[in-house]
Amino acid sequence: MNLNEAPRVTWRTHLSLALLALVYIFSIIDRQVIAILIEPIKHEFGASDTQMGLLTGLAFGLLYAALGVPVGKLADRYNRRLIVAVCCSLWSVATVACGLSSHFWQLLLARMSVAIGEAGGMAPSISVVSDLYPARQRSLVISLFMTGPNLGVLVGLALGGWLAQQYGWRATFIWFGAPGFVLGLLVFLLVKEPRRGGFDAPVAAAPASAAHAPAESLWRQVRRLLAITAFRRLALACGLAGLAGYAYGVWTPSFLVRTHGLSIAHAGLMFGVASGVAAMAGGLSSGWLCDRLVAKDVGWQLRLPLIGVLLSLPCAMAFLLWPASGYWHLGSLLVPHAMVFAAGFGFFASWWPSLSYSATSHMVGASERGVAAALLNFFITLFGIGLGPLVTGVLSDLLTPLYGVQALRWSLVSVMLLMLPTAALLALALKPYRVRLTQLVSPVLRAA
Repeated sequence: MNLNEAPRVTWRTHLSLALLALVYIFSIIDRQVIAILIEPIKHEFGASDTQMGLLTGLAFGLLYAALGVPVGKLADRYNRRLIVAVCCSLWSVATVACGLSSHFWQLLLARMSVAIGEAGGMAPSISVVSDLYPARQRSLVISLFMTGPNLGVLVGLALGGWLAQQYGWRATFIWFGAPGFVLGLLVFLLVKEPRRGGFDAPVAAAPASAAHAPAESLWRQVRRLLAITAFRRLALACGLAGLAGYAYGVWTPSFLVRTHGLSIAHAGLMFGVASGVAAMAGGLSSGWLCDRLVAKDVGWQLRLPLIGVLLSLPCAMAFLLWPASGYWHLGSLLVPHAMVFAAGFGFFASWWPSLSYSATSHMVGASERGVAAALLNFFITLFGIGLGPLVTGVLSDLLTPLYGVQALRWSLVSVMLLMLPTAALLALALKPYRVRLTQLVSPVLRAA
C-alpha cells in the first residue's frame, strides 16, 4: 500500500481490526487465566494470599508498566505491526513456560516474562486502530477493540476453569499460550500498517520514521503529556479504577470458591459468562452511544465513563455482600443470586477503559498516540495489575484472624471503594478536557 494515498476503509481495514482484537483477547487470556488457577497453585506450592498477590500482580505489573512507555515511543517511530507480532510471540512463549514451571520462583520468573512481551501489545495496537478509521468512529472502533479484555475474561475463566479441573493448571497455561505463535505470524502478514494520522493527516504526508519524528527525549515527552491537566487527572482516575478492577477480576473466582462453595470450573464459568458477556455489551453500547453524544457535546467522552463508574460501585457491593445461600437451578447447574450484580458491574465498569483510551487519542497528535496510550496504560497497570491483586491479598491475610474464610470478601469490599475517588477525578478532568480539545481544534470538534 502507498502510505501517501488517501486512506480508505476496506475489507483489510476490518481484518486488521479483527486480528489486533484477537491478539488482545489472547493477551488478556494469558494474563487473566491465572485468576482461576490461584487455588490449585496456592495449594501445590503452599503459598499465602500475599505471595499469590505478588505472583498475579506486582511481578507482572512492574515490568509491564516500566516497559510499556518505551515501547509506545518505538511505536510512534517504527512499524507498529511488527512490534505487535514480535511481542505476541514472546508473551506466548512465556505463558507456555508458566505451565512448565516446577518451582514457585520459576513460575514467578515466567510471569515476569509474560509481562515483558505484553508490554508491547497495547500501545502499538491502539495507535494502529486510531489511524484505521475516521475520528468520528473512534470511540466505537476502540470499544470494538477493547472487547478483548471481556472476551479474554470469558474464555480464560470459563474454559480455563474447565481445563484446570480436567487436566491441571500447567496444561491450562500451555493450551492458552500455544496459539500466540500463529497469531503473531498472521499479524505480520495480514495487518495493515496505516499512515500516521490516518484520515486526519494531509494526503501528501510522508510516512513517519525515526528521521521525521521530533527529536524529543522520552522523559521530556512524558513530562509534557503529564503537564496536560485533563490527561493527568484521567490517568490517575484510570489508575485507581484499574486497581479496583484488577483486584476484582483476579480474586473473584477465589471469592466464589471460598464464600459460595463453588468448584474451580463452576466459579470460572459463572464469573466468566456473567462478567464477560455483560462487559462486551457494556463496552460496545457505550462506544456506540459516545460517538453520537460527542457529536453534540465533547464532554460526553468523559461524562459517560464517570456515569459508568458511579453505577458500577453499588453493583460490586451488592455482589460481594449478597448472602451465599440463594441459588437458581439451571438444569444441574447452581447459579448464585449474586451473579446478577456481577453482570451489572461488568456492564457499567466496561465503560471507562475504552472511552478513556479514545479520549486520550483525541488529546494528543497522531505522532504520539503510542506514547500517550502507553502512558495511560502505565497508570492502569502499575496501580491495577501491580498493586490491585497484591493489596487485596495482603488485606485478606491481615483480616483472616478476624473473619476467617470471609476475609477475602471484606478485602475486596475495601478495595472497591476506590471507585469513589475515581469518579471524583473524572469529574475534575471534564472541564480541562474541553479546554484541551478547543486548543487543538480536534477532529472531534470538526466532526461536530
